[in-house]
Amino acid sequence: MSIIGTGVYPLRQAARLVDAEPRAIRRWLQGYSRKYKGEIVRSEPLWRTQLRDEDLPDEVIGFRDLLELRMVAAFVRHGVDFKIIRETVDAAARNFGQDYPLTNRNFLTDGKRIFLDAVEQATGEARLIDVLRKQYVFSDIIKPSLYAGIEYGQDGAQRWFPVNRRKTIVLDPALQFGTPVLAEAGIPTDTIHASFLAEGRDRAMVARVFDISTEMVTAAVEFEERLAA
Repeated sequence: MSIIGTGVYPLRQAARLVDAEPRAIRRWLQGYSRKYKGEIVRSEPLWRTQLRDEDLPDEVIGFRDLLELRMVAAFVRHGVDFKIIRETVDAAARNFGQDYPLTNRNFLTDGKRIFLDAVEQATGEARLIDVLRKQYVFSDIIKPSLYAGIEYGQDGAQRWFPVNRRKTIVLDPALQFGTPVLAEAGIPTDTIHASFLAEGRDRAMVARVFDISTEMVTAAVEFEERLAA
């Protein structure tokens, strides 16, 4: 596979972008072993990552992996048991016939049924009150706003605007290996932020250096500082 157009995200950067702990996503994507009743039990990765077979110097994932991680992180933040998350990912992959099913637009509408089936498969939970509670949990996690910043093409998700209301920042695997850039200028936001700090937080100076507007500088700085926070 060519990494051009695939996107390259070190796990630490990916963790910042999806608001998760690097250690957690490493376990989700690489699997882990634990001792249970005196035996070593292996938990396999949630899916096979895009760049797993590439000869790359660091732990990295692709753009589609990143978007799927964003959905998994949303489940985790809402307290969904990891066994149920795994069942949901597996069931959705079977249902849609795709390796990256959570960012399939159909999951927004069909995902509740898949999720409830996964709950029952993972826990045997079939009591009405519990099923209703899980429905509300799912609806609270999977919202149109989660998908609103994603642009789709024939082959699935192509770009992600993480600040959707303005579309000033974009992650596009065809640009700068997918790192966040200013949509109009194509300059990485971390480059703008580094210059902003080096210039004593002078937005006008940074705008002149890169020949962009101060509004673009502000957008990049706010995005990077929000990630850091």
